[in-house]
Amino acid sequence: MTDISDKLPLRTKILYGFGASAYGIKDNGFSVFLLYYYNQVVGMRADVVSLAIAIALFVDAFIDPLIGQMTDRTRTPIGRRHPWLYGAAIPIAIAWLLLWHPPETSATLQFFYLLAMAMLVRITLSAYEVPSLALLPELSRDYHDRTSTLRFRTLFGWASGLGIMIIAYGVLLVPSEDYPVGLLNADGYSTYAIVGAGIMAFSVLVSAVSTHGRMVKRYQAEGTPPATAEGFAQMLAAFRFKPFLLLMFAGVFAFTNQGLTFAMTPYLLTHVWEFGSAELTLYSAVLFIGVLLAFLLVTPISKRTGKPKGAAMLTLFAVIVGTAPYWLRMIDFFPAPGSSYLIPILFSFLVIGIGASISAMILTMSMMADVADAYEFDVGKRTEGLFSSGMWFMQKMVGGMGILLSGVIISFIQLPSQAIPGSVDPAIVDNLALIFVSLVTVIGFAGTWAYTLFPLTERDHGERIAKLATPLPKIK
Repeated sequence: MTDISDKLPLRTKILYGFGASAYGIKDNGFSVFLLYYYNQVVGMRADVVSLAIAIALFVDAFIDPLIGQMTDRTRTPIGRRHPWLYGAAIPIAIAWLLLWHPPETSATLQFFYLLAMAMLVRITLSAYEVPSLALLPELSRDYHDRTSTLRFRTLFGWASGLGIMIIAYGVLLVPSEDYPVGLLNADGYSTYAIVGAGIMAFSVLVSAVSTHGRMVKRYQAEGTPPATAEGFAQMLAAFRFKPFLLLMFAGVFAFTNQGLTFAMTPYLLTHVWEFGSAELTLYSAVLFIGVLLAFLLVTPISKRTGKPKGAAMLTLFAVIVGTAPYWLRMIDFFPAPGSSYLIPILFSFLVIGIGASISAMILTMSMMADVADAYEFDVGKRTEGLFSSGMWFMQKMVGGMGILLSGVIISFIQLPSQAIPGSVDPAIVDNLALIFVSLVTVIGFAGTWAYTLFPLTERDHGERIAKLATPLPKIK
């Protein structure tokens, strides 16, 4: 019997994690810039833009389970996942370029163009992310090593997203003679797309190559291909697995808040706190401190509290700390825009809050790998791809809801197009802050409770892995 720890080498963790750079760039673009770009630069209505993005998310989300099942059932000399990993790299880059170069045409055609390109980007990313995440339970069965491995995916995902955001705010979307407001610099978004496309394709290929040899050895050692869900009824049976449903329930709240917060960030920073290009660039850089905080603390927290309790505690802490500046602003107990105290105090709250939020996300992904093992133990089928697709299905559905809510909020408060920071009616800015922080607080508290319902513990996991009849072979 194999040693159930079977921990991954550090080099493999790093290179496997590097592949998340593609998702980080995509997620940053969709969450931070896409709504703003199509609304404020292209000139589409905010609610129409958010509707197109949300529809694309919802449609794409239903494709993920099909991709998951197909990767589970793929049989090639290089295994189940790697044909998908290699095949997705170039289509991802092409789709990303097309998204940021819409034609000059009618509003109706621009809507359908945005809808089609947003779907294409997400589908091609799914063809990589679903099998890539499905590799985790196959790469290592150690309870805490999975969390440690996911730290690197999170680190590179956030680093790439924040890195390209820093480049955008500090180099590409800066004020010029033609564009006094940097975020309205149309030419900068074209360069943003080109840079992002190159990084995305490269990171996907590097990650695939880094895990290729290890996984091929595993597949060859297995001999007989593992049983998996073969039909629609078996797919539904897997998705009805109670631990999976409870984890999805918690994820609904977590990813809705993430989508809402990211989509609202440009509006909040420019109109509530009246940041210019310099402050936005600094904000992007400072956020990385929160990523590093999560990278360093999530494994010790998990070991001390367990994954479900840790995720609940971190979610609650993130909501309290992350929303505090807005609540304090409402009672005039927070530095006003222009104050020398604003940036250090605001950034301190946001960095700590984002660090806690990211840590909860890492634990959520790690718990999904434990769900796959529990299902294999109970049912005897290996469905890592299905459960991975379920995670992305949920994330896209509720992430789209967060973006849709953002567009509705912007339209409801009647924020003017191409609005200059500091020139907007204070009542509109107050409504923006109040609606945002109220929604985030309610959703966050619900997510905290939902994580406490997850039933799988470290002890249970160890007992299941030890009893599995066909453990993963040891890779030297």
